[in-house]
Amino acid sequence: MQVIIDPNSGFCFGVVYAIQVAERELAESGKLFCLGDIVHNNMEVHRLKEMGLVIIDHHDLPRLHDCKVMIRAHGEPPETYEIALKNNIHLVDASCPIVLNLQQEVKYGYEDMMELNGQIVIYGKEGHAEVNGLKGQTNGKAIVVGDEKDLEKIDFTKPVRLYAQTTKSVEGFRKIVETIESHMTRVSTNRDIDFQWSDSICRQVSNRSTLLRGFASRYEVIIFVSGLKSSNGMVLYQVCKDVNPNTYLVSEKEELQRTWFEGHQSVGVCGATSTPMWLMEEVGEEIRKMSVTHASA
Repeated sequence: MQVIIDPNSGFCFGVVYAIQVAERELAESGKLFCLGDIVHNNMEVHRLKEMGLVIIDHHDLPRLHDCKVMIRAHGEPPETYEIALKNNIHLVDASCPIVLNLQQEVKYGYEDMMELNGQIVIYGKEGHAEVNGLKGQTNGKAIVVGDEKDLEKIDFTKPVRLYAQTTKSVEGFRKIVETIESHMTRVSTNRDIDFQWSDSICRQVSNRSTLLRGFASRYEVIIFVSGLKSSNGMVLYQVCKDVNPNTYLVSEKEELQRTWFEGHQSVGVCGATSTPMWLMEEVGEEIRKMSVTHASA
């Protein structure tokens, strides 16, 4: 059986940087606190835990003093930095530069909207770490919309500044832009509306969809490797599933089922921007072993 690992899958540069920072700090000290899972992949988190990474949450942070705490690629709201300053915590900041730039945009947009009695709207997943950091730039006042059903939260008679979580789909964002513009135009008593939007979606992430569609169409079976916490993973898994119905989601090799490959000669293994290449290779090797065992049976 032919088993091919997608060369375009694996960590985005923001996650690569965060893990490199963690590995460097762990090599020096043997222990490092990380605020939340460093990446939404349980296998990679487990690997780093064995090196000395300690995952904490926001309830733990105020109880820490005089130590190092890593900020992952998703970024953090201003309160995190305030607590760290107060408790003499040295922050090892591995925030993705694209996320940091977006946080600044949202902050300036919020200041603008405060003067105009307007609204900041974020197209993203409520509760996601990146979205929490963005909301923090607005004192928690930003309106988060995940789809068109959430648009009822917006007052279309007031000015709107729209931003997008960096890992959302370009197509979904464009649809949200068109719908908001349509609603605002309909309720406006004037010819002009005050609506501005910023396409802050990371193209390294969004381009994965196009590449994966091509990859998923070339093989009889697709194994998509992703942690279940990864919102990016769930979106890209569905991209593959739409193209190839014989697409299966696993987070580790133990979840593979031999029946998926019966009667097929080619398998493609791919994953999310939070999926390490070593894990996809491990899954691919397990599939090869299954095919050899089946052939010799």
